[in-house]
Amino acid sequence: MEVKIYTDGACTGNPGPGGWAAIILSENGKKELFGGEKLTTNNRMELTAAIKALEYCAQQEKKQLSLKQIKIYTDSNYVKDGITIWINNWEKNNWKTTDKKNVKNVDLWKKLKELNEYNKVEWHWVKGHSENPMNELADSLAKKATPI
Repeated sequence: MEVKIYTDGACTGNPGPGGWAAIILSENGKKELFGGEKLTTNNRMELTAAIKALEYCAQQEKKQLSLKQIKIYTDSNYVKDGITIWINNWEKNNWKTTDKKNVKNVDLWKKLKELNEYNKVEWHWVKGHSENPMNELADSLAKKATPI
């Protein structure tokens, strides 16, 4: 079964209150996941959205709803490039960037890497605010989930 996931994060101030959302589309229908934190960053919310979606998929697989292919659509190049390009070098370099600085959000990157390896994930970047209905819905839910 193919699963498509649209994720987004939002933050009022950076850092500040933030929200995340994931829309999961499969032959079983549409599932909306969302939540927020009182003090966070936009990048943490972008990562959290992908993590929560993949955790949900892993739980469904354990219930024997076989997941064959997961496609994640994110408007965050930080998330897409981080998990597909940068993460292996970060890990090899003891979670340091090429300029020897500590990688930010290491806790979330480690979790996302674990889930990415558990699932068969294909990552796609979509332009934000470009009238993609599922990206717009994820954006709207992330904003609504942001604590006031």
